[in-house]
Amino acid sequence: MKTYYTPEWLSIVFIFAITIAVILIASAVRRNSPSQKQNLTFASVLLFLLIYFTYVFIAGKLGLFQAVSLPPKILLFTTLPYAIFLFGFIDKISITKQIFEKISISSLVGLHIFRLIGCTFIILALHDALPKSFAFIAGFGDVVTAITSIFVVNAINKQKSYAKNLTFVWNTFGLLDIIITAIMANVFTKISIDTGTMGVDTLAKFPFSLIPAFAPPTIIFLHVMIYRKLKNFSK
Repeated sequence: MKTYYTPEWLSIVFIFAITIAVILIASAVRRNSPSQKQNLTFASVLLFLLIYFTYVFIAGKLGLFQAVSLPPKILLFTTLPYAIFLFGFIDKISITKQIFEKISISSLVGLHIFRLIGCTFIILALHDALPKSFAFIAGFGDVVTAITSIFVVNAINKQKSYAKNLTFVWNTFGLLDIIITAIMANVFTKISIDTGTMGVDTLAKFPFSLIPAFAPPTIIFLHVMIYRKLKNFSK
C-alpha cells in the first residue's frame, strides 16, 4: 500500500482548531446553564473531553485502532460509546434539559461553525493521506455547512419569514452530510480490506482520530437538538 506523509503543521493546526471547537461548545453550555452552575458545567465539559481525548490518544498509541476491520475499531471503541453516552445519559439529565430550554436555536446553529475543521479532510487528501473522493465530499460538505450556518443564524436573529424553513433545510443538509460521511468511511474501509487500496486509516491515527471519535456524535446531537427547537420556532 502506498505510504503517505502528513505535515506536522497540519497536526498542530488541527489540534488548535479542535481545541477551539471544544471551547465553543463548553462556553455555550456555560452561558445557558443556571447561573449558580455555570462555572461547574463549563469545567465539567472541559474535564470530560480532556479525559476522553486522552483516552483516544492512549488507545491509539497502544494500537487499539490499528487493525483495519469492518466496522473500524475506532468506531467501536470511541464513536459508538460516546454516542451512547450523549443520547443515553447526557440527553436525559436535568441540567441538559435546563440548558436546552434556555439556549437559542441560533446559538445551536452557530456552533456548527466549528465544522470548518472539515478542511482537514481536503488537506489530507492533497497529501495523499485520504482517498480524494471521500475527503472532498466529506470536507466540502462540512465547510458548506459551517459557512452557511452564518446566513441561517442571521435569518433567525433578524426574524426573517423564511427562517424556520431555511433552518430546517440547512439542518437536514448538515445531518445528511455527517451520516453520508460515516457511511462512506465504512465503504472505503471495506474496499481497502478487499483490494488493499487506500482507506481511511489516517483517521485512526492521532490527532486525526479525534475526528471520528468526537465529531459525528457531537454533530448529530446538535442537529437533533435543533430539530427539537424547531417544533416551537415561531418563524
